[in-house]
Amino acid sequence: MNINIRSCSIKDLERLQNIGYETYDETFRKLNSPETIDKYLQEAFNTEKLSTELNNKDCWFYFLLVDNELSGYLKINDKAAQSDINDAESIEIERIYVRRKSIGKGLGKYLMNFALQLAAEMHKQYVWLGVWEKNVDAILFYIKMGFYEAGRHTFKMGDEFQNDLIMKKELNNH
Repeated sequence: MNINIRSCSIKDLERLQNIGYETYDETFRKLNSPETIDKYLQEAFNTEKLSTELNNKDCWFYFLLVDNELSGYLKINDKAAQSDINDAESIEIERIYVRRKSIGKGLGKYLMNFALQLAAEMHKQYVWLGVWEKNVDAILFYIKMGFYEAGRHTFKMGDEFQNDLIMKKELNNH
C-alpha cells in the first residue's frame, strides 16, 4: 500500500467538495435528520466557502492518497482560522476523514500523525479538535491517539445545535 499526503490548492476545489461531502455524509447522515444534514452539507461544502478557506493562509487542507486513490482528507486551522480556542500555541484539526471503504486500514492514524508532526514542526504546544459527543468511535480513536477532554462547545449543524467535546493533546517539543 503506497500512502501519500499532499496539500490542496484552489485547483483541488471540486475534489475537496466531493470527498468532504461524501465522508461527512457517510459519517453523520444516519445520526441526523435529512433536513439537518442536507442543510449543513450545503453550507459547509459550497464553492464560495471552500474557496475562501483554501485561500486563507491560516487554513490548510491535505489529501490522503492510497495507491493514487483519494482516500481521505485533513483540514487544519491556525491562528484566527481556528473555530474556537484561537490560541497561537495550538493548531486545530477541524476535519479528519477517511472514506468508509478505507476505514480500518490505519489511515486515520496516519493522517493524525501527519497533523501532529506538522504541529511539532510549527513549535505548537498542543493540538485540539472538536468532536460530537455522539461520535463515540471518533472519541475512542482520539483517546487512543493521546487526546483528552478539555471542555465543550456548541456546534451548529443545519438549524440544530449539538454538543461537541473539545479534546486536546499536548506536544512534547521542548
